Amino acid sequence: MPLTLPALTLPAATARFEIAMEDGPKVRVRRYGNPNGTRLLVSHGNGFAVDAYVPFWQQFLASYDVVIFDFRNHGLSDRSPVKNHVYYQLARDLDHVADGVEAELGKRTTVAVMHSFSSRTAMKHAIEIGWRWAGLVLYDPPNVPPPSHPVYAQMEEFENRLVKYAGGRRRTFNSVDELTQELKESRATARWVEGMHDLMARSVLRKDEGAETWSLVCSPEVETAIYAEALKLNLWPKPADFGGPVKLVGCDPDMKGAPATGLANRALGTENGYDYEAVPNTGHLQQIERPDACADILTAFLVKHRLTKA
Repeated sequence: MPLTLPALTLPAATARFEIAMEDGPKVRVRRYGNPNGTRLLVSHGNGFAVDAYVPFWQQFLASYDVVIFDFRNHGLSDRSPVKNHVYYQLARDLDHVADGVEAELGKRTTVAVMHSFSSRTAMKHAIEIGWRWAGLVLYDPPNVPPPSHPVYAQMEEFENRLVKYAGGRRRTFNSVDELTQELKESRATARWVEGMHDLMARSVLRKDEGAETWSLVCSPEVETAIYAEALKLNLWPKPADFGGPVKLVGCDPDMKGAPATGLANRALGTENGYDYEAVPNTGHLQQIERPDACADILTAFLVKHRLTKA
């Protein structure tokens, strides 16, 4: 049965399948929407899960072939050791996912729609492994400029703060409601759309086998590893480094209390000549703060590049 919340419905998938990664863990993929439309391959940010982005991606179900997946150590997908949870491996995982989706559902015009660490993964994949999309839309990737850049210090502080936060996260809960309440009490989640706190809690927790407790699918160690690696990626590319059209969507760099990613993406976008846009009044979780505005940006990109039909 669909999961119905005050403002949200998680629809029933029309297809579900698993794709084995090269070192064993399985990534779980689901298909929704119009199988005859342009394919949108959608994923999530570090420590989250793609189900929780339903306020955003459900807006495309009438016209698009929406395929969603959780990266390893997230959501419905398998866990794997921390040593394998690095951007190098995640970029290879994305390539395996692209292959697996084509093998299961057939080849189709595909636009990759990523957020945060999955955006950075998609950037690394496209530049170092190969371009295989009709378009790439990057929502607030935590781009870190070179150390000489004026914004570097702010991104360094941002990532180090996240390392400290993630490393101290509570990992086990007596109920989903406990995490829901924690999320509701956080200032960082105050802009989330109604119903999101409960859906997010259900999306990032997994029932412990043989126990009455629930644990984070993405452990603090795994979440921390990605934040810690961000400063070492040396990934500050130009649009010409990709093989096709790219849209860079940042959070609001001028909003009080906005994360440093807003400043970093504005710098990358304006200095390197991207098709760049910031979503007003949003922090890093922009797709679940202002899903309609984020959907409008994706729609405009698809129209601009004539990607509305497969």
